[in-house]
Amino acid sequence: MGIEQAPTEKGRESARGLQQSAAKEETKVEAAKGSDLAKGADRVEERSKSSDGKSAGSKQF
Repeated sequence: MGIEQAPTEKGRESARGLQQSAAKEETKVEAAKGSDLAKGADRVEERSKSSDGKSAGSKQF
């Protein structure tokens, strides 16, 4: 759910906090890794391969 889609102000506040927390964690991981994390479809593929060595496409069949 997006920040602006939250039905209450408390929900929007919580979503903002979560987004900021995730951004901080991503920055920390990228610094430790020494390169940027993959984004979008590349990230899905990267996570899929790391879990069992197979690409996301090959798991569809």
